[in-house]
Amino acid sequence: MSENENKIEASAPEAAVEETGRRRRAAGGRPEKSGVPVPTVIVIVLMFVLATFMTTYLLVTQSIMNEMSGGKKGVPEEAYEKISQIDKMLEAEFLYEVDEDALASSMIKGYMYGLGDLYAEYFTKEEFEALMSDTNAEMQGIGVSVAMDSEQGMIQIIKVFPDSPAMEAGVQTGDIITHIKTEGEMVSVSSVGYTMALNALRGEAGTLAEFVVARGEGYGETVEFSIERGFVTEYTVSYKVSEGDESIGIISISSFDKKTPEQFKEAYESLLAEGCEKLIIDVRNNPGGELISVCTTLDMLVPEGPVIRTVDKNGNEEVVYTSDKNETNVPIAVLVNGGTASAGELFAAALSDYEKAVLVGENTFGKGSMQTTRSFSDGTAFKYTYRYYCPPFSDNFDGEGIAPDIEAGFPEGFNIYTIPESEDTQLQAAIAELNK
Repeated sequence: MSENENKIEASAPEAAVEETGRRRRAAGGRPEKSGVPVPTVIVIVLMFVLATFMTTYLLVTQSIMNEMSGGKKGVPEEAYEKISQIDKMLEAEFLYEVDEDALASSMIKGYMYGLGDLYAEYFTKEEFEALMSDTNAEMQGIGVSVAMDSEQGMIQIIKVFPDSPAMEAGVQTGDIITHIKTEGEMVSVSSVGYTMALNALRGEAGTLAEFVVARGEGYGETVEFSIERGFVTEYTVSYKVSEGDESIGIISISSFDKKTPEQFKEAYESLLAEGCEKLIIDVRNNPGGELISVCTTLDMLVPEGPVIRTVDKNGNEEVVYTSDKNETNVPIAVLVNGGTASAGELFAAALSDYEKAVLVGENTFGKGSMQTTRSFSDGTAFKYTYRYYCPPFSDNFDGEGIAPDIEAGFPEGFNIYTIPESEDTQLQAAIAELNK
């Protein structure tokens, strides 16, 4: 069993109420957020624990469980006895065929659920391959990010990735997907629902995604698309010069993956080259991502010193990443909200600790725990929480979040990804602060 690169996981428990009824997801990539800030959601479904009819499988499962619990007996002996009894009864009387692979995965998923760790998870080989592809910022699809519009029951395109099949075909930000082809039939998104429509949009490279969009004034124009899916790079960083103040550059970071540091560097240097003298870095609804990614990005901005400290179950503290002496002297405001979690929070806290930025917006989510992922030789893997992480100098914020220096709410009725700059009260508060 091998350990993969440690990650500050991009996941947080489901909010009690999803106020806007909107969710955003990259087509072929990771889920993201939209509307009123809510954390990224990973729903862990409790699977009923059954057993295969084969006695040898029980022995294999017990071996896996013991390995996952560090060689100790992590599962009570009576649990195996019950499984054995269930196995015998089902072998004699169960009416249906059993998918033994699905059964094996369900047992281990149930074990991980039983740990009570909100971020613990077991991945099948296929799930783990998809996770690794996603983390590497490479995915298969048409290259768009979308948001669900619960009011109209449609899917809105909120980002088209550069050099993607979608961009080449002419898909535009703001397009509303009204119909999509699934199982050979063009159906309305409202009739099949967001999840099924999204699944129909996603797919393997070389296959076709066929859909209809509405665009233009009053969405009166209809355009049909038939796009061959390909391998695309997800862009987690976007940037622009402020519409109302050309001295201010705005960089948005949707999450931290392997490509984020180089994309951030390009954005940072491009804005300075365009004459920007101040920066607003938007990490609202940024759910987190990879440890090395956020640390490498911060290294461009903060002076020499610690970037992240970790604390294990025994209270042992370790500085796991240190920045070099290169730093920025550009005034910075960082936008945060309740959807800023994990590595997104660390990014904001580190800049604040070094007095490199003022934080504007709302209290962040409060995920200050760190997960590690370990893989088995058969390509499956599991993830669990094993450390707390802390900013360079301030305290761990797990369960509490980080309070902004300047509180500013977000206006109701707007999508955070499509709101006009002049209506974005949090962005305007940041601009005002930088211009003091």
